[in-house]
Amino acid sequence: MAKKVKRESRSIVIGHLEKVSSKVFDSHHKQITEIIEGNYGVYALYRREKLYYVGKASNLKSRVKQHLKDRHAGKWTHFSAYLIRKTDHINEIEALLLRIADPKGDKVKGKLKGSLNLRPKLKVLLSEDFKRLLEELLGGKKVKKKVAKKRKAKAGKTKRPLAGFFAGGKVIYATYKGKDYKGWVANNGAIRVKGIKGVIYDSPSAAGAAVRKKSTNGWVFWKYKDESGELVSLGDLR
Repeated sequence: MAKKVKRESRSIVIGHLEKVSSKVFDSHHKQITEIIEGNYGVYALYRREKLYYVGKASNLKSRVKQHLKDRHAGKWTHFSAYLIRKTDHINEIEALLLRIADPKGDKVKGKLKGSLNLRPKLKVLLSEDFKRLLEELLGGKKVKKKVAKKRKAKAGKTKRPLAGFFAGGKVIYATYKGKDYKGWVANNGAIRVKGIKGVIYDSPSAAGAAVRKKSTNGWVFWKYKDESGELVSLGDLR
């Protein structure tokens, strides 16, 4: 039987120029054009040794040259460019760089679409540890880790799947037939919908169905604001 040959993964970055002076565009623009014109990629602008700006472009040469005349003119002295093989993940690469480096010249923060914010889950796990620690320090009954795991497993079967995700509560948003709706998710997962008094819903789908008057996938229907203020689907919490 023929032995299967392991295929090596292809690199994402296929070429790079680092810490090149901005003066190159005036005296050696033909050489720069030959190397990077027409290529997709990400680039970084520096003011001496300090990172100033990060961006992406379908034509790196044109974009970097543009920054010699726009609002960034005179604010950077060197640039680095990285040519990308495929454009599928270029937005995510740029977003990662923006979130990690937080350059002074960028007005927007990178958005990680489709990425699950793990902070709510971390809060739940930390609250369990803090509770266990307090009980031990105050001489209460010790909570064994095995018991905590069982409780966590049972939490998945609760009638309120959002329980523990939003410490202090959270506003959720939805739009239906051109009208905006708001709801409030308590720490215990109970949901109240603005305009529907005296009713508490145990799940996003139940709250969504109350608005639409029919069966609804509440995890898609409702959204909440993440740390960057962007509206993201409740389904991202799953």
